[in-house]
Amino acid sequence: MSEAIKGQCLCGETTITIENGDSFKNQILCHCWDCKQTSGSAFSTNILAPVKDTKIEGPVKEFGVKALSGNTVTRVFCGNCGSAISHRSVAFGESAAIQTGNFRYFADKPVAAELFTKDRWTGLVAVEGAAQLNTA
Repeated sequence: MSEAIKGQCLCGETTITIENGDSFKNQILCHCWDCKQTSGSAFSTNILAPVKDTKIEGPVKEFGVKALSGNTVTRVFCGNCGSAISHRSVAFGESAAIQTGNFRYFADKPVAAELFTKDRWTGLVAVEGAAQLNTA
């Protein structure tokens, strides 16, 4: 049986637990403009985890924004330090995109795919071996 993995925001007040989390062997980079602004960087690092297996505890806040698809994406972040925690959209079905930067577990996990590569910054090269998708 797989084990849960645990992560936390910068201040430590918001925690994330993913049941069966050690079954995630890779992660996704997203280069869309919403993820850039949320992460404060050139891309975000994520996994898609089932909502039923994900527990977020602490002082969280949510912000909804309409994506280019027309779907509302609900961004979840720590209400204390502002760390991005996750985001949800109908496009993800019963899953949520969980920001992997909050977990030490993902430090050595490879990137399996890059999304919205049409918006990748010029100075960044494609991750070798990762699927390259212009949209999600």
